[in-house]
Amino acid sequence: MQRAALFRGGDAQMAAGDLGELLVPYMPTIRVPKSGDRVFKTECAFSYDSPDSEGGLYVCMNTFLGFGREHIERHYRKTGQCVYLHLKRHLRQKVPGASGGALPKRRNAKLFLDLEISSDLNSDDFEYEDEAKLVIFPDHYEISLPNIEELPALVTIACDALLSAKSPYRKQEPDSWEEELQASKHAKTLVQLDNGVRIPPSGWKCSRCDLRENLWLNLSDGSVLCGKWFFDGSGGNGHALEHYRDTGYPLAVKLGTITPDGADVYSFDEEEPVLDPHIAKHLAHFGIDMLQMQVTDNGLRDNDIKPRVSEWEVIQEAGVKLKPMYGPGYTGMKNLGNSCYLNAVMQAIFSIPEFQRAYVGNLPRIFDYSPLDPTQDFNTQMAKLGHGLLSGQYSKPPMKSELIEQVMKEEHKPQHNGISPRMFKAFISKGHPEFSSNRQQDAQEFFLHLINLVERNPVGSENPSDVFRFLVEERTQCCQSRKVRYTDRVDYIMQLPVAMEAATNKDELIAYELKRREAEAARRPLPELVRAKIPFSACLQAFSEPSNVEDFWSSALQAKSAGVKTSRFASFPEYLVVQIKKFTFGLDWIPKKLDVSIDMPDFLDITHLRARGLQPGEEELPDIAPPIVIPDDPKALDIDESSVMQLAEMGFPLEACRKAVYYTGNLGAEVAFNWIIAHMEEPDFAEPLVIPAFGEVASSGAAALGAVGLDNQPPEEMVAIIISMGFQRNVAVQALKATNNNLERALEWIFSHPDPEEESDPALDTMDMENNANANILAETGSEGPRIKDGPGRYELFGFISHMGTSTMSGHYVCHLRKEGRWVIYNDLRVCASERPPKDLGYIYFYHRIPS
Repeated sequence: MQRAALFRGGDAQMAAGDLGELLVPYMPTIRVPKSGDRVFKTECAFSYDSPDSEGGLYVCMNTFLGFGREHIERHYRKTGQCVYLHLKRHLRQKVPGASGGALPKRRNAKLFLDLEISSDLNSDDFEYEDEAKLVIFPDHYEISLPNIEELPALVTIACDALLSAKSPYRKQEPDSWEEELQASKHAKTLVQLDNGVRIPPSGWKCSRCDLRENLWLNLSDGSVLCGKWFFDGSGGNGHALEHYRDTGYPLAVKLGTITPDGADVYSFDEEEPVLDPHIAKHLAHFGIDMLQMQVTDNGLRDNDIKPRVSEWEVIQEAGVKLKPMYGPGYTGMKNLGNSCYLNAVMQAIFSIPEFQRAYVGNLPRIFDYSPLDPTQDFNTQMAKLGHGLLSGQYSKPPMKSELIEQVMKEEHKPQHNGISPRMFKAFISKGHPEFSSNRQQDAQEFFLHLINLVERNPVGSENPSDVFRFLVEERTQCCQSRKVRYTDRVDYIMQLPVAMEAATNKDELIAYELKRREAEAARRPLPELVRAKIPFSACLQAFSEPSNVEDFWSSALQAKSAGVKTSRFASFPEYLVVQIKKFTFGLDWIPKKLDVSIDMPDFLDITHLRARGLQPGEEELPDIAPPIVIPDDPKALDIDESSVMQLAEMGFPLEACRKAVYYTGNLGAEVAFNWIIAHMEEPDFAEPLVIPAFGEVASSGAAALGAVGLDNQPPEEMVAIIISMGFQRNVAVQALKATNNNLERALEWIFSHPDPEEESDPALDTMDMENNANANILAETGSEGPRIKDGPGRYELFGFISHMGTSTMSGHYVCHLRKEGRWVIYNDLRVCASERPPKDLGYIYFYHRIPS
């Protein structure tokens, strides 16, 4: 302890001598970060502690991992690493000046950590100050920094490198979500002309041409002009850029992207997309209210005199004073830039007791047995997220003195409440072309992606995803022979179609559409929205009705015939997830959303949808595969040109589209689109399609369908296609072998053989159940079959996820959950008691089984 005291203010020369002597044994364990090393100096690997936290953050000088005060001892015991860099950020009140205002304090290197500064902070009253120390375990010797003269050169270099290291979430790829946009240098001092321009809510057109798409609003003078191919790939005549060259006005916002969360802003001067921290003020200058999306006129909002009917208002419960909620289970999550889909799904997931027990209940064991790099372990990151949401440690109400301060002043001292799921998102989206991007995603697809990872990373004896799994019985009937085939498959989501034809307010919808078109043509404000009202019973009826099977091959007739298919529940899950299929594709192949209101029930009984199996008098279809047809000229194989053009219109190279349609066996544009997403990084992606002769082994760049390897294994290209549809690798291999590598027949074989034999190679199972839009996921099928939790088909609603916006490619997600007898809204960081839960506008609903 005497030596420790020297470091805290004893004789300087003695301290210098002790420093050299003390650090010598640890020099081999101290590394200087190299290019490619990730330095986690903003977040603990096991918790959401940061330099802002009370105990600060300890960064290992060997692995560069960060640890909070509660977890640093665990890492020391596990690794024996003794030297850590302790980082702490302090928030201090500025010293008042003579005039009564705050006088900024002058300190050297006051801010040297690569951390966010809270936008809630009133910088006129408060300032940040960063502090760094070297800490040596187990005796907690502290060496304040900077201490250049006393420290060995290697230690000084290592400390400087750690302090200057960039965020580990920033990557070089331009489409990576971690490549965070930077604030524009023009945002703070942007000049806006007082020219009286007001922007209408719709009916926009380029002021220099007739284009009505890809339009940009110049934030200086309010000009609306068309863009070019840059930034989002859309077409245009480049008039927005020409306007900048003529005027020098640097910032523009893309119309149609403005939401309460922000907007797409481009800086012509900086030649890149940027952030505008003052975007709300800049838009308000032209009469645009970001939250309400209504035009303002003379300070009076349309919302002040009209009922709130837009999605954004109703779902977020705008206009209602909501009471903030704090404590365990009421922790918000920061939006990392279009990551609200992840936030909403994870809030719902960790409201389920089975997931709480699996990850938070097993937290000590998971952490103790985590690998040396816990940032790359799924169960560790799930346990960390669950603890962050449920512990209440990051959701604390303001103190009474701070409440008084908030009442007296509009500004308030930031509370640092909520968690930022950067590490979780970086891991869970790793290698996924969509979730690793900064684009908005479909919450339903992310839910299935999460279930896939849970399945592949079991924790404990029971897998928490078992509560969602159920069996679907599919009955396919040949309309000519009347014979049937029954197959079972595993599913995780009940997908309900929207029965638009059953709308109860058709007359109002027709009248509204006429008024809307007239208003757009005359560039007048749109009429008050009329939303289609759909009975839930009609959607349930549509789900249970037979559907046509395209290109059905009847084994009874040995030919193609008309076929119909019906689906029923072979088992009912513990938790029923219901997706309303609001999203469809427009003529331009862009996903669009049906803006409907469905009277979702609080109590749901689907007992009548229980499967019954083969009925007396029914005759089964023979188990015969269709004949393999080999074309005389394989190069003349017909390619569905309509699918090719649908993909090409989305901006993909024509040759890549032809290859996608060919390699997916003309199964449609949607399947081919999945192939494109999986192969667009390959070097020969856009090269012309080369179809090898039958039996010829294709080149490694593009393995052909029908090509058989020397080891009699199916072509890897075909295996990858089936895996991309959500099936296990061993299932894909067996199906292709059984059907002589006929892709279409292999899919039919899978559905007619729900219990394939397991292959012996465990490495073949590492990419199962991925990218499955329809949740037709086959679970592991040992001798006992897939794990299911069957029971009664009666359920009670406990949560729902809602989407605002026109498609899955844009918009915003929020989650409503029923907790402790009342509804709560989770809107990213904002967690409040819900006053008007919009149960009729949800997208994904969560029901739990009512015990019998």
